[in-house]
Amino acid sequence: MELLKHTYLVLSKDLLLELRRRDSVLTMFFFGTLLLFVFHFSFDLPPDKVAEMAPALLWLAFLFTGTLGLAQLFQAERENHCLDALLLSPLDRGALFLAKTSFNLILMLLVELVVMPLFWILFNLSAWNLLPQLFLVTLLGTIGFCVLGTIMSALTLRARARELLLPLVLFPLMIPVILATIRCMESVLKNGEFGDAVSWLKLLLGFDVIFMTVGVLIFDWVIES
Repeated sequence: MELLKHTYLVLSKDLLLELRRRDSVLTMFFFGTLLLFVFHFSFDLPPDKVAEMAPALLWLAFLFTGTLGLAQLFQAERENHCLDALLLSPLDRGALFLAKTSFNLILMLLVELVVMPLFWILFNLSAWNLLPQLFLVTLLGTIGFCVLGTIMSALTLRARARELLLPLVLFPLMIPVILATIRCMESVLKNGEFGDAVSWLKLLLGFDVIFMTVGVLIFDWVIES
């Protein structure tokens, strides 16, 4: 119960700050929208190739957009040495990890709720009847990105040029999530079901559970390293 209480307190603080500033979510939204228009005018995809290319292009936009959010994830705590005061408090480090992961997940889902329908419209992709399956895959993939991204964001917190270092260390580790998410979405768009991509879906679920557990256990060392 203490873990959940501390998680709620930190998450509430972050959401309140974001409601006042609205800098992270607006930056992510406009950047994600801009990427969609760049993809739309750069790639002239034939109708029979849209289902194959759509998941890769969509998740490329999600990755770059989400990295902007991760770069600002601990920005509020870095100001005026607030992070040092936070670490001196009796706050459970696992709760800090869960709160930051949940905060980034909420921002990502808000952006995805706008970006994904806009993507379908721009690329003339009829996928509205497949929204439940696509939402499940997107949710699992986004959780994996936020969990691993929070760990890497904390690990590079005190590094020089962390905005450049963060994607360099994050993207290679994200390869299993990216591949699994793209394969699942591609199978849904082509066949209307997961089919042979069920194993990729299990990989996504396993990745989320494993790294969520690892993050809670090692975040004490990560945030203070």
